[in-house]
Amino acid sequence: MWTKIKRLFVIKTRFEAFLIIYALALGAMTRGAHYTVEYPGVGGWLLMAATAGAVFLGGAKILDAIRYETEARKAEEAETPNTGA
Repeated sequence: MWTKIKRLFVIKTRFEAFLIIYALALGAMTRGAHYTVEYPGVGGWLLMAATAGAVFLGGAKILDAIRYETEARKAEEAETPNTGA
């Protein structure tokens, strides 16, 4: 039962990854907009850029991890002989 619940929190496809990245970007830009109000001037804009940069870095890492897991799964399937009838 726990494996079924745990499986809900695993990103399996690139489409799911893009949805997660979109949600992260939406939240980061909202936070960045609040930073520009809270800290007027260059400081607020630098904090906004930092939130955007964090999403870029995190999104790239998520996409790389999805690609790595897909390639590892394919390599494992190719390595394991199919003994089914």
